Amino acid sequence: MRKLSSIVIAVLTLLRVTTPLYSQSPMSVKATSEKFVVYQMMFHLWGNKQTELVRNGSYQTNGVTKFKDVSDVALKALKNKGITHVYATGLLEHATMENFPAYGSPIDHPSVVKGRAGSPFAIKDYYDVNPFLADDPAKRMDEFKLMLKRFHAQGLKLVIDFVPNHLARQYSSDQKPKGVIDFGVNDNKQVAFDVNNNFYYLPGTQFTVPEGVHPPVSVNIPYIEIPAKVSGNNVFSPQPSINDWFETVKLNYGIDYQNGNQNHFDPIPNTWIKMHEVLSYWTDLGVDGFRCDMAEMVPVEFWTYAIGKIKKQNPKIIFIAEIYQPDRYRDYIFKGGFDYLYDKVGLYDGVRRLMQQKPEATCADITRVWQHESGDFANHMLRFLENHDEHRLNTPAFAANNFWSTIPGMVITAGLHDGPLMVYMGQEFGEKANEIEGYNEADDRSSMFDFWRVETHQRWMNDGKFDGGALTAEEKQIDAFYQDLFKRVANSEAISKGAFFDLQYAQSANYPANKVYSFLRYTKNERLLIMCNFDSQRSQTIDVVIPTLAKDMMQISHVNLQLQHAYIPPTASEKPILNGNSVLIPANSALFIKL
Repeated sequence: MRKLSSIVIAVLTLLRVTTPLYSQSPMSVKATSEKFVVYQMMFHLWGNKQTELVRNGSYQTNGVTKFKDVSDVALKALKNKGITHVYATGLLEHATMENFPAYGSPIDHPSVVKGRAGSPFAIKDYYDVNPFLADDPAKRMDEFKLMLKRFHAQGLKLVIDFVPNHLARQYSSDQKPKGVIDFGVNDNKQVAFDVNNNFYYLPGTQFTVPEGVHPPVSVNIPYIEIPAKVSGNNVFSPQPSINDWFETVKLNYGIDYQNGNQNHFDPIPNTWIKMHEVLSYWTDLGVDGFRCDMAEMVPVEFWTYAIGKIKKQNPKIIFIAEIYQPDRYRDYIFKGGFDYLYDKVGLYDGVRRLMQQKPEATCADITRVWQHESGDFANHMLRFLENHDEHRLNTPAFAANNFWSTIPGMVITAGLHDGPLMVYMGQEFGEKANEIEGYNEADDRSSMFDFWRVETHQRWMNDGKFDGGALTAEEKQIDAFYQDLFKRVANSEAISKGAFFDLQYAQSANYPANKVYSFLRYTKNERLLIMCNFDSQRSQTIDVVIPTLAKDMMQISHVNLQLQHAYIPPTASEKPILNGNSVLIPANSALFIKL
């Protein structure tokens, strides 16, 4: 925690408050902003213009993004939305049911591939990109490098996948640099664990494809793996289930899971060295960051080792961790060296319950996030309402019956603290993801396993114009909200660099604390009261209390509330009203109020 001023300590002592009511010290202003916007594109879907598709179709039939599709026009359009970073999911070559042996890429057995396209997280060559993304597969790396130059020419940063926990069952690199040895080549397969093995083995067994696996392409020969390797989600069985990560194998970082999780980190395990080589390779090529898949399944000691080395190679490169254990956040930031962590278990889950109007939903969950999980390092938390793993907002599984709860949900996500936020392609248009693709069966997510499209995104692309000309009127309204919000938080000194104060505790007894969340963001130059109403049916009239403690921290003696901006649903029958400290906030709305 940052040091508190003596006056604040005295006040808290008198109030006998044991948990702070804010997460920044008075008038703290950061020199630089970390309030950037990460745009996740599922790369093979992003540029696909094909509208006539067939279930389980190939990339030739259903279409696929090519590197050239990410043109200067496209990148300018993204930047104009307020995007600063692009996380391009699925660039690295992964297992697929498409065949490219003529270009050095071995054929993958369909029984250990998920979907016609394959999982972007079952990497089969860490030093290559997917051949089907290139116009000329033989020159795929050249095409990737030209695309990367376009990113940088437009002032955008490219973040790519790093999948450290597991890889494809048939990993084989044809593009590895001279001197690099493939994973598993020198393993002793006769033992379950050896510190210098890259994989974990089940000696005396043969891998069995899970029951229920029925590839959409013909299978002429069985898949043989002797001895069986341990599957990616730590399944120590030769026959994982269809719900396991059976298409992947677990990498060995020196932890002996079958003998009390004993650590063997000295000398440095061979897998650590190999994975650092992968990171170093892509850093040399000029990528700007890594989104590290399931980072918590890899020991934090490895991250200390690898990130430390890469930061010396490029101090500006960023590391984002997919992590779901709040009690490990601090270690992965301050020991492991990560710049940003997914804030899924805390903020996302709490906001989702509010948007879905769950009986147990309460704005107290938002307070709990900064008080008990990440308050003193909130700038390290990457916040979102969609990504490839989660349900789309505009679906029955999430908020289709209460879609404009997107407004308070996104304002909290974007404005609560001074860390970055992430949006998933199509989210900004209200993508429904309701088509039956193949491996994905309209499960309220856009499929990462199939060659398909994102329908609303196609309308925004508008046949390569990237002007949103084909969007519906409602989709344009949704897009306008996102664009305005992104630019508002980026341009606000208080939100991007300032301090935070939770107002929930100070409100009167009749304040609707389960439905409305109110907080301050402030610097010496700008003071904002932000109020979010998650009630989907009712407006709320509130006599806002700005406590003396907050005014002391802002170094002001009185407040004068003035509406700066209101985000309200287009169907709202009421408008916000300010009268002194009395505020009427419509249902599913958010207000930015100047003090």
